[in-house]
Amino acid sequence: MSYDQVLSVLGMRKVAAATVWRGQSSNITRLILKCTRWQLEETTDFITCPYHYYCDSSYPGDYSASIGILVAAFTAYCILSAAVFTALDIARSGSALGRIKRKYMVPSGPFLLPLLLLVLAKGQRLNHVFPVAQLGPALLLTLQASALVFQNEAEGDLRYAVLEASTVSGILHASLYLDAVVLPYYTGTDALRWSRFSGECTTCICRMEPLVVGGRTVLYRGLSKTTLAVIFALCSRMVSRIYGEQRLSSWTQSALEGASWVLLAGDTVYLTGWALAECAAAGIAVYGLVAALVFLCVFGKVYRFLAWAETRQVLWTPSLSCHNVV
Repeated sequence: MSYDQVLSVLGMRKVAAATVWRGQSSNITRLILKCTRWQLEETTDFITCPYHYYCDSSYPGDYSASIGILVAAFTAYCILSAAVFTALDIARSGSALGRIKRKYMVPSGPFLLPLLLLVLAKGQRLNHVFPVAQLGPALLLTLQASALVFQNEAEGDLRYAVLEASTVSGILHASLYLDAVVLPYYTGTDALRWSRFSGECTTCICRMEPLVVGGRTVLYRGLSKTTLAVIFALCSRMVSRIYGEQRLSSWTQSALEGASWVLLAGDTVYLTGWALAECAAAGIAVYGLVAALVFLCVFGKVYRFLAWAETRQVLWTPSLSCHNVV
């Protein structure tokens, strides 16, 4: 085959690839964003295509829009219930009976937590109304905030330990399920932005740099410092409840919870800013609500601490009207 024939064949391949991209752009985009395994191929074009990848996984398809509506309603309920009970705690209008019922209605409770884990476990195929690949971090952030602000109410140390351990396990599993959904999406986003189609196959792309798992565009991860800080804070709370505060300083527990709130607030601000940069209206609304929830919880913690400090100051201040009788 002559040199001109080789150029003509390559030109026909490029035209065919462009035709496929124009006709099936949405399908190709979905395949790339849902790809869980990228295969690196050997290439002889070290100048324009030093790294040649293709998707080596299949995508079973999306769930129906009705499932997405249910997931969106579930997410809205989780955020709203956490906000309402946080406001009630700040107003100090919650009775002991209300606190017992509350654990069945908040995202970190024994009823809603399994449903949240189910949503994240099936999030790869949830792309209508509430795409978990884009909005799934809001569920994990809501779960983390709920676990921090609402302590498990249970009679007996054994039952409390079981509830707290199940919450810790749930947060860990939720972060792993979320990463299994968002990391392929971030990788595919990076592949679409900084690559070009080679025309060798439907998902074959050429890159000037290696493709990194999770991409370099979005820095958020489910299993991160925030998740570990929340888990350590919950474990310190459990140790303090079971073995007493003498085994774990109250200042250590407060420091762990404070660091968790700082990292959690940072994640919400970062994701809200990312949604603003992407001009995603749904992302701005969802992450804005989660950020408002987190800052409401932080305000409640600060408010209760200031009230406690004022009470201690009044108790320890000597009364000027009292006189010693000699």
